[in-house]
Amino acid sequence: MILALSHPSMGGSSPPDRFAPGFNLPGRDGKVSLDALKGRLVYVDFWASWCAPCQASFPWLQSIHNRYASKGLTIVAINLDKFRDAADEFLRRHPAPFLVAFDPAGSTAAAYDVGAMPSSYLIDPIGRIVHVQPGFDARKTEEIEKLIEEALPR
Repeated sequence: MILALSHPSMGGSSPPDRFAPGFNLPGRDGKVSLDALKGRLVYVDFWASWCAPCQASFPWLQSIHNRYASKGLTIVAINLDKFRDAADEFLRRHPAPFLVAFDPAGSTAAAYDVGAMPSSYLIDPIGRIVHVQPGFDARKTEEIEKLIEEALPR
């Protein structure tokens, strides 16, 4: 199962230029589509309610949303729980002012080759994946924020 890994010491990487696979998933307030976000910097985060590092990452996601959304960053948190009730309960405990999408079949995670939980992908305004972050490590958030600042649309 691709979601079995959850190791905080996993490092991030800059992948070779690769375009992000598209998605069109149900969200809390309608469909969430990567195509609709072209022109924005997008931070896609795959998460699940049972994932302890995901719980640790949500306050940081909220923080970067608050600081960078007005500058062109959109966060899309894609939940991979099989049952929506588990995701809804998680979201009651961990506020998410950013976009949340639901992919209980995990097809989007498969398209992104998610190998750890959580896993995050920074996608530039033309749709290329410019950074992959398997796992969540609070010690690496400053490095990721620097990448976000460099990649924001000018």
